[in-house]
Amino acid sequence: MEINKDAYGAYVKEVTPLNNVWKDMGKAFLIGGLICLAGQLIMNGLMNGMGVEKEAAAAWTSIILIGASILATGVNWYPKLVQFGGAGALVPITGFANSVVAPAIEYKTEGQVFGIGCKIFTIAGPVILYGILSSWVLGVIYWIGGVLGVI
Repeated sequence: MEINKDAYGAYVKEVTPLNNVWKDMGKAFLIGGLICLAGQLIMNGLMNGMGVEKEAAAAWTSIILIGASILATGVNWYPKLVQFGGAGALVPITGFANSVVAPAIEYKTEGQVFGIGCKIFTIAGPVILYGILSSWVLGVIYWIGGVLGVI
C-alpha cells in the first residue's frame, strides 16, 4: 500500500502546531528569569537577612528551589509552568527536580519498589551516569595534561 505523498504532506501540515519562535523564546526567558530571580532573592535573604555565609546560602538556595519544585510538581503546578515557559522552566535545577519526581508520582500506584523506586531513576539515572563518565574522562585528560606538563 503506497501513501499519497501530497495527502500525507497536507495531513502533517494540518496536525503540526504552529509555533511563534519569538513568543516561545520570550516566555522561556521570562519563566527562566523569574526562577533565577527567586533563587537570587532567597540567597540574598539568607546572606543579608540571616547572616548565612555565601557558600552555605548557595547550598540552601539550591535545596529550597529543589524542594519548591518537588512540591509544585506534586500539586501539578510545575507541569503547567513548563507548558507555558518551555525550556525556561526545564533548564534550571528546578526542571531537573521536576523530571526526577514526575515519573515517581505517576507510577506510585505500582508500589514502592516497581513504581517509585524504578521510575524515579528514568531521568536521574542517565544524568548521573553520563555526569560521572564525563567527569572521569575529563579527569583523565587533566591528569595526562599534568603529566605532560601542559596543565
